[in-house]
Amino acid sequence: MSFTTITPAPARLNRSELAVPGSSPKFFEKAAAGPADAVFLDLEDAVAPDKKDEARKNIIQAIGDVDWGDKVLSVRINGLDTPLMYRDVIEVLENASERLDLIMIPKVGTAADIYAVDMLVTQVETAMGRKKRIGFELIIETALGMQNIAEIAAASPRNESLHFGAADYAASTRMRTVQIGGANPDYGVLTDAAEEGGERAFHWSDMWHYAITRMVVAARANGLRPIDGPFGDFSDADAFSAHAKRAAVLGCEGKWAIHPSQLGLANEIYTPPAAELEKARKILAAMKDSEASGAGAAALDGKLVDYASIRQAEHLVKVAEAIDAKG
Repeated sequence: MSFTTITPAPARLNRSELAVPGSSPKFFEKAAAGPADAVFLDLEDAVAPDKKDEARKNIIQAIGDVDWGDKVLSVRINGLDTPLMYRDVIEVLENASERLDLIMIPKVGTAADIYAVDMLVTQVETAMGRKKRIGFELIIETALGMQNIAEIAAASPRNESLHFGAADYAASTRMRTVQIGGANPDYGVLTDAAEEGGERAFHWSDMWHYAITRMVVAARANGLRPIDGPFGDFSDADAFSAHAKRAAVLGCEGKWAIHPSQLGLANEIYTPPAAELEKARKILAAMKDSEASGAGAAALDGKLVDYASIRQAEHLVKVAEAIDAKG
């Protein structure tokens, strides 16, 4: 391991994160009672310009009045390029209860963006005597943000997670997309022509692979949770599942849900499968026996088990225990 140590963000279950418009308070109680691990109350894209002030008041009241149970509770503020962000931060933190856990910062472009919000949040917390330190969720959804992602991830000790916003990222980079987070039939690979002729196969590819992988690396290198963002077609459960599984394989801990129907899918996909969990426990047991005999590695089912395997197994078991504790 490097001499540079990584301090992990506070451990939170983040398999599913439900987006709830601040201008629709009728959905607050349903979100609180639903199966989401995390909920963010939105002041940004899901709220019409003439509803911003009303949405902010709704959210401030709901943070204290609604029973959010053990859910992680966040508020997505408006961007730093708007005249709304400072009021979002000041009014929410001056008036909302201590139940709030996180602030979600959209369209982060530079580390200085995080510094600016951190300064404002710190001043309000100090002035108001708030006891709970607010953490940050950061959405990477522009070319500028992706360019500066390493510096952004390390910009503040408040940082807890990086999220990938496919729609705005696609717009920023001028990608050709057919839906939010979906695949494009033009992005694929054509097999070579057979020597004796015949039909050539065309295989669709994952146009989001680079962006997700880069986000995961930046998050993990700074002890943050990498979270995949929205999938727009909430009527297509199979496509959502495929999208979420891909992100999970690449290292993401969870995914957004823009509709309640996506919550169960996200929770299931980001819960360690029973077979993998059983294997992880066998790995830990095998390594314990190996250490007792003075060895630094062990064999299990004909495969080498070393300390890298231990770290992976410990993570799976820890996640499973957190899920069991939630009930």
